[in-house]
Amino acid sequence: MTPPGLHVCRHCDGLITDPDDAVVVAYVHANSGPGWEVWPHSAHAQLVQPDPYLLALLARIRGLCVGSSAT
Repeated sequence: MTPPGLHVCRHCDGLITDPDDAVVVAYVHANSGPGWEVWPHSAHAQLVQPDPYLLALLARIRGLCVGSSAT
């Protein structure tokens, strides 16, 4: 677990030690408890991409829903 006030960059996995260099770009919800914020360095904020596994899961669910409503 990261100590309070320190964050790990989502893009480069580097430790963000300067609080002025950290930017919140997303919030990840969790079913079993509170979620967490996604932090990159300010220089990496534009480079953070959505989680590819989540996008694939959502696309599959949408495909299943569209397929089942066609009948």
